[in-house]
Amino acid sequence: MKIFHLNNPVSGNGNGSRLFHKINKEFEFNSLDHEAVQTEHAGHGTEIVKNLNFNDYDVLAVSGGDGSLFEAVNGYFANQSSKRIPVSVIPVGRGNAFARDLDFYPHLWSDAIDYIYFNKTKRVDVALCKTNKDQFHFINILGLGFVTDVARTAFKLRSFGHLSYIFGVLHRMISLKSYSLKIEIDGKVLHRENVFVEISNSRYTGKDFLMAPLASIDDGFLDVTLLNKLSRTRLLQCLPRIFTGEHVNMKEVECFRAKKIKIETEPLKLLTPDGQLTGSTPIEIECLSKSLEVIARDSPPLNE
Repeated sequence: MKIFHLNNPVSGNGNGSRLFHKINKEFEFNSLDHEAVQTEHAGHGTEIVKNLNFNDYDVLAVSGGDGSLFEAVNGYFANQSSKRIPVSVIPVGRGNAFARDLDFYPHLWSDAIDYIYFNKTKRVDVALCKTNKDQFHFINILGLGFVTDVARTAFKLRSFGHLSYIFGVLHRMISLKSYSLKIEIDGKVLHRENVFVEISNSRYTGKDFLMAPLASIDDGFLDVTLLNKLSRTRLLQCLPRIFTGEHVNMKEVECFRAKKIKIETEPLKLLTPDGQLTGSTPIEIECLSKSLEVIARDSPPLNE
C-alpha cells in the first residue's frame, strides 16, 4: 500500500509541524510505504492534491485540521485522475470537527493510521457550494452572518486556541445586528430576519460547538440551523447551549434537513466554509451523497 501524506505544518498552532516526523514514523511502524509533503501557503493543499496522480497511490492521508481537509477535498474533486482513492483524516489541528464524526481524536491521532493499515473505509457526503463567481466543496460546515464575524475575530486571536471562538462571540456581540434572509430548502422558500445560518454535514463546528446534534455525514442530507433575530441577552443564553446542542430548543432557532439549498441575503454576507473565509451570498448548495470514500473505524456492510 502506498500513502501520499499531506501535512499542514501550521495547523493546531504549529502542532502539524511538531508531529510531522512522528506521523511518518508511524507509517513506517505500520509497514506503510509513503511519500510526505508539507504545505507552504494558504491554498497550497488544493494545488498539490489537484495535480496528484492518484494512480500512483492507494490513500491520501491529510494531517491537519478542518481547514487542511477543506483544501484537500477541493483538490480531490478537481483532480482528473481516473482512479479514486480514499482519504484519511489525521487530526492534529485546532477543531478537527469532521474527524470527530469519524471517531478520531487529536490525542489518539495514531488511531487514524492504524485504520489505514486495516483498510477500513466508508463513503460520506460532501457539499457543493456555488456562488456568483466560483464554486467549492465543503465537508464539515458552512456558516454566514454572526458566525462568520466571530470566525474573523477568532482567526486574529487563534493563539488562544479554541477559546478564540468564545472571545470572538463576546467581541462581535457588541455590534449584533440581524439581516434579511431568503432561504429555499428543497423548494420551500422562507423569509427571516436572521442572525446566522449554519449548513452542517457533521455535528460539530470548531472543537466543542455541537451545532447540529442530529447531523450525519452519510445520510444524504445537510442540516440547516437558523438563528433568527434576538437580543444580546438571549444570545448570551444561547452560547452555552451550543456546547450541548440544546440551542436547537430555543424559540429563535429553526432546524431543517435538505438536499438542496438556495440563500440570498441583504446585505451580502461573507461565507465561512470549514472555517475558511471565502465567497459571499447569494449561493446554491447541494449535498453530494456518499461522494467521498474515507478511512473510518467501521466499514459499511458489503451489500450496502
